[in-house]
Amino acid sequence: MLLVKYALKFRVSFYVLTVLIVLAGAGAAIVMPKDVLPEVDVPVVTIVWSYTGLDTPEMEHRVTTYTEFALSNNVNGIRDMESTTLQGVTITRIYFQPNVSIDLALAQVTASTNSIRAALPPGIQPPVVMRFSASAVPVIQLALSSTQQSERQLYDLGQYRVRQTLTSVPGSTLPSPYGGAPREIMVDLDLHALQAYGLTPQDVTAAMTAQNLTVPSGLAKFGAEQYVVRLNSSPEAIATLNQVPIRVINGAPVLMRDVAYVRDGSPPQQNIVRQDGHRGVLLTVLKNGEASTLSVVNNVKAMLGTIRAAAPKDVTLTPLFDQSVFVSGAITDVVREGAIAAGLTGLMILLFLGSWRSTVIVLISIPLSVLASLAVLGALGETINIMTLGGMALAVGILVDDATVAIENTYRLMEEGREFREAVVEGAAGIAKPALISTLSICCAFVSVMFLTDAPRYLFTPQALAVVLAMLASYVLSRTLVPILVDVLVKSEHEKRDAGRDQPAAEKGFFGRIHDGFEHRFAAFRRGYLGLVHATIAHRVLTLLVAGVTMAVAGTLFLFVGTDYFPQVNASQMTLHVRAPPGLRIEQTELLFQQVEATIREVVPGGEIETILDNIGLPASNYNFAFGDGTFVAYNDGQVLVALKPDHGSTPDYTRRLRVMLHDRFPNAVFYFQPADIITQILDFGVPAQIDVQISGRHPDKDLAVAHDIERKLRMMAGAVDVHLQQITDAPEFFVNVDRVRAAALGLT
Repeated sequence: MLLVKYALKFRVSFYVLTVLIVLAGAGAAIVMPKDVLPEVDVPVVTIVWSYTGLDTPEMEHRVTTYTEFALSNNVNGIRDMESTTLQGVTITRIYFQPNVSIDLALAQVTASTNSIRAALPPGIQPPVVMRFSASAVPVIQLALSSTQQSERQLYDLGQYRVRQTLTSVPGSTLPSPYGGAPREIMVDLDLHALQAYGLTPQDVTAAMTAQNLTVPSGLAKFGAEQYVVRLNSSPEAIATLNQVPIRVINGAPVLMRDVAYVRDGSPPQQNIVRQDGHRGVLLTVLKNGEASTLSVVNNVKAMLGTIRAAAPKDVTLTPLFDQSVFVSGAITDVVREGAIAAGLTGLMILLFLGSWRSTVIVLISIPLSVLASLAVLGALGETINIMTLGGMALAVGILVDDATVAIENTYRLMEEGREFREAVVEGAAGIAKPALISTLSICCAFVSVMFLTDAPRYLFTPQALAVVLAMLASYVLSRTLVPILVDVLVKSEHEKRDAGRDQPAAEKGFFGRIHDGFEHRFAAFRRGYLGLVHATIAHRVLTLLVAGVTMAVAGTLFLFVGTDYFPQVNASQMTLHVRAPPGLRIEQTELLFQQVEATIREVVPGGEIETILDNIGLPASNYNFAFGDGTFVAYNDGQVLVALKPDHGSTPDYTRRLRVMLHDRFPNAVFYFQPADIITQILDFGVPAQIDVQISGRHPDKDLAVAHDIERKLRMMAGAVDVHLQQITDAPEFFVNVDRVRAAALGLT
């Protein structure tokens, strides 16, 4: 009562409060990051060790095992660890307890890895230690192609020009380019010439190391002058490298050009990118967890003009797989549905109350409550996403109750003969207690969200906050602003109603006639409903029987309704992982991908395909492993990314047909579809499939047998598709068994 009277007495203060809510809410809506899902801030750290050429078993025994042992002893708060070991690479992902500080975790992991380097194989590279975020997914990809530039030149352009330019985009993370060939100075040895001079490749390496140094030369002072001394310790041209002496034999120096040829080239290519059948280079742009997908993509697109102007004229830079289109579409759909809900709510109020003024009051209170919720969410550091917007859309129907009940109670008191001001005060204050109980009861239903853990906690907590904050704001507004607006807008309408209570229907306004007609039909409906209530009370057994049958049928149908973590999303994209037979060279794997592309074009009509992009093999930079999902484990691995046009057919239907056709045509290869949309990628949290079964034990052969048995049983389960074993366990290899005694007798090691 006191709050309502205070609001009516000092209404200017609440007008100012309303303006503040509008400004704060609108400002928050503009400034807050906009994304498809909230940031999933589970503390995870990734470590990538690199030792080029070391075989996988040795990498596991000498690097992976020791790293896990050292981390478990020196790092606090570890929940579990997962490691993937490839040839020359170890990727360890450490999952921490939810309450662990990620900054402290990074510091401890970095200190632990640095402390064990002395115990690892000599010459191993320092590890890449960085935070892993489920929200750090590709938001846009840039394909570089050219008719004149080589793949090496394209890689250089992507690595040192395009990538360096895009690093200034706030919230972006850029792995090294995929495809192409990194530029390196190559030394091609002439083994016969080396043998003729009695030299070994080690002699060439030693000479190149000794003749290519970076050393300080200092200053020289001569009289009154001071000179900077420069030394040609590091050759600046390839021709100079060919003149490097290796050894003096019989008084004559043997030069590099005598036994080798130094050239500007690249190492053997182990990563191939193809766009619509033509080779190129792919740059992937990821967003950081706190960044907005829309802002990252928009800033990248804004820089494309500058990048294209600085690139060679024959280079084509094409943006692909733009996730901002899906994100903005999802946000727009949720906002549109919320607006439709508010409009339908206003229509219902207009029909029941028959007053456009009362409808305006309710429609003012709804957006004010939403804006107040947005302002607080922005202050808490949340983002605008489908979860928060969905929570607000969910709350629209509840928000109507506070203002509508207050107005309806005011009308009831006026019809009972109360004075207008007394009816306004009592109409809002008389229901304050039951409305508060109702509001708090609904808010209590969302308290359970606070007890969620891991990813669900980060997904559903912002939604619960959006609903609770909007409801609390609605309750306060219904006790303050709503009575003020009723006093301002409804008073003249009330006086007119009193003056023309008995006027004929023809003289009433448009809304008055509609309201009278609706009230007449609603009265008939109410009489019918009253008869139904009497009938149910009179036939209690039959009523209970019908209710029981209904519940039984509903319970039976519930057993046949599928359950899932999140609804399926159609993002107009497909991601197909292809694994060629073990040990297949990357050149032959590329031919297999050409045939897979042809099969895809048979299933999907050409008019519906926007582009097909292949990413084959392992990235040239091991830094990229920190951002992957662990599906690329060998050079015969690859992905086919298919972007469809807006008016495409059924993506699930294409997927089903491709599964059957690809397995029939290429029985020796492994095919499985991965999530292509940003929502599923985030929710899968870096796991290559929705269901991930891991077998661990101390006997590798028995563990593998168990894995094959589980794989066989999973294939027979209804609904399980793309069941496969992630590891490659049957790759061909040479094992060189050195007879150490004979080697020692010959002076060899």
